[in-house]
Amino acid sequence: MSSEDHIEDSSAPLIEHLAELRTRLIRSVLAFVVAMVACFTVAEPILNFISTPLAEVLRSRGEDARLIFTAPQEKFFVLIRISIVMGFAVSFPVIAHQLWRFVAPGLYRSEQSAILPFLVASPVLFLMGASFAHYVVTPLAMNFFIGFSDAIPALANLIAGDGTFSNPEAAANEELQTVFLGSVKESLDLALKFIFAFGLCFQLPVLLTLLGKAGLVTAEGLGNVRKYAVVGILTLAALVTPPDVITQVILFVVVYGLYEISIWLVRIVERQRVNRLRAEGILDEDEEL
Repeated sequence: MSSEDHIEDSSAPLIEHLAELRTRLIRSVLAFVVAMVACFTVAEPILNFISTPLAEVLRSRGEDARLIFTAPQEKFFVLIRISIVMGFAVSFPVIAHQLWRFVAPGLYRSEQSAILPFLVASPVLFLMGASFAHYVVTPLAMNFFIGFSDAIPALANLIAGDGTFSNPEAAANEELQTVFLGSVKESLDLALKFIFAFGLCFQLPVLLTLLGKAGLVTAEGLGNVRKYAVVGILTLAALVTPPDVITQVILFVVVYGLYEISIWLVRIVERQRVNRLRAEGILDEDEEL
């Protein structure tokens, strides 16, 4: 009988944790649903804002800044997708707070003070990466892709200076002409791809600094694998960006800069750990980790 009582007593905390987890999840889901519905009411202005770089490129080319949809339901589901993405972004502080309230009681006070700054820095860095993608990368990429349709005919006319081809006006009348008619869905997917790619890449300092605090990586180790990091970043740039050399170079420069900043942050974390251990008497003044 005593063993049964012991088993039930030991299972009570687990049931309480599961009940609390259910409460936190319900609150997070409710916050997401409310934010998604609210964002759906302003999904059209959000779509216009995301499409601003493309519209500016088209206006600079003297073209009509319009996007088309080729299926009756296409724009509706585009607005739904915007509502889901923006709803998660708006409700993220509530979701992060609920996650923190569930995890924090199981952490020491020193661990809480160490992790909390990263929970604040992570959305800030993501917003910085998304802003960089929207205001810098997306206009360059859109200008490259749309202008590419004009580059090939212009190059052909330039090569045709020996009289092989007819003059440009005659060629324009004879050759098949291509016109950009931007799809709402495809244009939004490309813009969101840039936003998420750069937003996630800007999380690199947070990730490596947390690993440094946990003792899983060191500044010296990160410096020694710098050449492998360069190859990895180049591969990442080729995978998450379209076949546009300018965009890939920008992503490489940004991510590599964040990698160097991460090494500097990990070095600061290690210095703080050494100073704390020396203050506690675990390390001598001339002793290193």
